Amino acid sequence: ICHLDQAARAPPPTMSTAPAERLRRQIAFIIEVDKLKEVFRQTIVTQSRRAENSVEHSWHFALMIIVLAEHSNHQPLDVLRILKMVLIHDLVEIDAGDTFAYDVKNMADQHEREAKAATRIFGLLPPDQAAEFRALWDEFEAQATPEGKFAAACDRFHPMLLNCLSDGHAWRKHGVTQDRVLARNAHVAHGSQALWEYAVRMIDDAVGKGHLARKP
Repeated sequence: ICHLDQAARAPPPTMSTAPAERLRRQIAFIIEVDKLKEVFRQTIVTQSRRAENSVEHSWHFALMIIVLAEHSNHQPLDVLRILKMVLIHDLVEIDAGDTFAYDVKNMADQHEREAKAATRIFGLLPPDQAAEFRALWDEFEAQATPEGKFAAACDRFHPMLLNCLSDGHAWRKHGVTQDRVLARNAHVAHGSQALWEYAVRMIDDAVGKGHLARKP
């Protein structure tokens, strides 16, 4: 209580110190999020066949948004807003880890874990930026806006694409079957019917090649 009273009586920061504190917090955030490079996913990259990290996913995902925006069900789109969502959405994995799309057990409390991580990580920023980033993260999670729906569609399409390009690596490793892939990713159609139709053809092709098992 004493500390709170002292803070309440303290004069507002001067123009000379406020920008310095703002920059300190921004740099602290930049340093913290470098940790995302150490978070690895179940998907693998197509050439060396090593595990993809979450930063690589975010980069590839962001390019998908730019290239494929014309295929959204909803036009026009605020592409810059989606790119912001994409670049911050997986930062919560620094604390919460990457949850595999077919890991039912860990998916049960995924949102709770990730929301807690969002509070901590975005809280490193100055308050205005922390609020903006949290609002963008929540918008992605809610998938209620055209931008949120298209972001979610591309987010789900990306690992399916990598699995198809790596002979179904993660699918085969975890015994995932065609029906589960279709059920888990069907909401791609909410953001882009064109992407979903392409994904279904990819999945059928993967089954035909023996890279994805049919339902037993």
